[in-house]
Formats: sequence, C-alpha cells, structure tokens
Amino acid sequence: MLKLYFAPGACSTASHIGLEESGAAYDSQALSFAKSEQRTPEYLKVNPRGRVPALVVDEGTIVENTAILDYIATKYAPHLMPKDPVQRARALALMAWFSNAVHPNFTHIGRPERFATDAAVFDHLKAVGRENFHANLKEIDGLLAGKTWMLGDDFSVVDGYALVFYGWGKRIGLPVAELANYTAWKDRMLARPAVKRVLEREQSILLAA
Repeated sequence: MLKLYFAPGACSTASHIGLEESGAAYDSQALSFAKSEQRTPEYLKVNPRGRVPALVVDEGTIVENTAILDYIATKYAPHLMPKDPVQRARALALMAWFSNAVHPNFTHIGRPERFATDAAVFDHLKAVGRENFHANLKEIDGLLAGKTWMLGDDFSVVDGYALVFYGWGKRIGLPVAELANYTAWKDRMLARPAVKRVLEREQSILLAA
C-alpha cells in the first residue's frame, strides 16, 4: 500500500491530486505545519529533510513532487504523462520550474528567514518575492492560452502541480481572478471529481466563495 504524507494547502497537494487521479489505492496522513509535525522524530524517519510530500512505497520513500508525480504516472497511470519523449521532457521541465523557481519565490514571502539572517531585509525579500511570484502566475496564465490543460488537450500530473500556485496566489490576495486563462483552467480543474475530493479533504481555499 502506498502512503502519502502531505500538509493541507502545501505543495504536496500536487502529489495528492496525482495519486487521486491515478486511481491507485493509497493511504494518507496529514501533517500540521502549525504544530511542526513535519519535524517530529517519527516523520524525520520518513523524510529526514522534514518536508512534504513524501510517498512511501515498497522499496522505500520517494520525495519531491516532480519525482513522485513521474513515479505515479509511470507505474500506475501512464495516461497522466506524455508518451512522446520530447513532450515528456517538456512536462518534467515545467515541473522543475515549478519546484526551483515558482515555489521559492512564494517562500520568500512567508519565510524570508530562510534566505537571510538580517531581519532588516525581510520586508524587502517579501516584496520582491511577491512581485516575482505574481510574475510567475502571469507566465502560467500565458502558457495556458489556447489550451485546455497545461500540456495541451490532455490532462496530466502537471495540472495538479499548477493548481497549487493559483491557490497560493488567492491566499495572499493577488488578483488571480484577472488571469483569464488560469482562472478558466482552475474552474475546469475544480470540476474534476478527483481534484474536488482532494481539495475537500484538504479544506482548500479554492473551494471558498
């Protein structure tokens, strides 16, 4: 049995959606960041980095959304990743960008202490992070122009990952509703039964009026 460790509303929502969409049987355990449950000795045995997501499989633990989502598609749901090698590479490249650029820009807003030890620069880091994250959302909006899903006509694990950032933008009060392509796509995402189940389980801000 697969077991996913996640935190509601965190980037782990991407892997949560991927698993739910795959149809694979899995167990899950929510961790509370507010209670620092990701830092408990028990969880650090699962993922010594103290981060989510973590997917426990028979062979051990897989961490990082990009790796988990590729694993899920490869083993359980090939239709959730492109079969063409170039298209698959583009999917991986997009998820890598989510991981190494979009996510860190958001982290600058909420956790500036990860990037500087001088509290005097925290407000500047937050402001720059907010500006960069907003630019990332606009770029995603542009990537969705003329498309049904992130990669084109076919839904993929990349879509669940992209939904995370729309929710984060809404959480911090960015004018995400002005992003017409991204918002229309978000509505299509929320109409998917598997996505809705995950968002209800995580009590997502995306379900709020």
